[in-house]
Amino acid sequence: MGMTLDLSGLKVVDADTHLIEVGDLWTSRAPAGVEDRVPHVEDVGGEPTWVMEGTPLGPAFRGSVIARDGAKTDTVVARRDFLLEDVHQGAFDISARLAMMDQAKIWAQVVFPNNLGLGGQSVANATTDRALLTTCVEIYNDFTAEMQEQSGGRLLPMAVMPAWDVGDCMREARRAHSLGFRGVNITADPSDQGAPDLADRAWDPLWGVCEELALPVHFHIGNSDTAMSFYDKYFWPSQTENVQWAIGGTMLFIGNARSIVNIICSGMLERHPGLQIVSVESGAGWFPFVLEALEYEMHENAPADFAQLSLTPLEYFQRQIYATTWFETRDLAYLVGRLGEDRILFESDFPHPTCLYPDPLKNASENMRDLSPTAIEKILSGNACRLYKL
Repeated sequence: MGMTLDLSGLKVVDADTHLIEVGDLWTSRAPAGVEDRVPHVEDVGGEPTWVMEGTPLGPAFRGSVIARDGAKTDTVVARRDFLLEDVHQGAFDISARLAMMDQAKIWAQVVFPNNLGLGGQSVANATTDRALLTTCVEIYNDFTAEMQEQSGGRLLPMAVMPAWDVGDCMREARRAHSLGFRGVNITADPSDQGAPDLADRAWDPLWGVCEELALPVHFHIGNSDTAMSFYDKYFWPSQTENVQWAIGGTMLFIGNARSIVNIICSGMLERHPGLQIVSVESGAGWFPFVLEALEYEMHENAPADFAQLSLTPLEYFQRQIYATTWFETRDLAYLVGRLGEDRILFESDFPHPTCLYPDPLKNASENMRDLSPTAIEKILSGNACRLYKL
């Protein structure tokens, strides 16, 4: 169609952004007596590093490629050199983020963790003290609930789940709902933390709570140690460091395909028809092929199991799964036609390496030029407003 988008009056919702955790996030909120046991920043080998119970969790203040002056920086350089004072203030400061959103004409942003782990998984490796781990999750969720309130409901964090225990997740989901959260964020591999895998019906009570409270369940790429293996195990070692980032980032999408096919085959969606799932930062282009392939494979290899499902994989997607898109251009019209315009969300991925910056809506206008005005409105605004009750 080649149209220029008229977005005046449209409440554009960016369905995937990130928050760089500041150094005193946990220590300033910790109960008396555990201030030195919660995540805090130490110098490890000359690098600021998140540490908990003596265990390094990973580099601190990393993840943003947007510099303080607004320039987009080479991924490897930013990863190596950037400290908190080097990155765009909108990556960690609420007022600066809102100002950036106003400039970009973004009404609301969904916010995910950064160094905590994209599925909140990092702290679980530091200690077996479940009470301390629960405290860490509650502190993070309390902090982001405050952020949502301070932003006037424009920054929408997804509550991190304590995935080492189903009962703890149920309690935290209910607490998150009472705090005003619009959804939850969970690892796809709680078995990494000693809990049953998500195909186990032990998790059904949590899905029931999320269904009851209308809390969408989010699976962000790289949301577990297992999922992150798709990043760091599949490039050939002789590739340059920048190419390794590119290959690793691409393979992370495949990690979410793994999650989606397992979710469908587990019967989770069959047993909880009101449960909504969001595949975050994974793109949309692979969905038609993977869903068709899964239907064929189930028909050929597991017909008895397939017979227990009342819908095809595509039909489950169209009823209960959302995909996110930001860079896809060539086949977006095909994807909308194949998947449906009601199940795709727009995102920018600020401030990560492949984010749409500084003008995400310019990118969206170019990417969506072949879509109908109705589809454009739904992807940029309507679908997210419906999902998050905005």
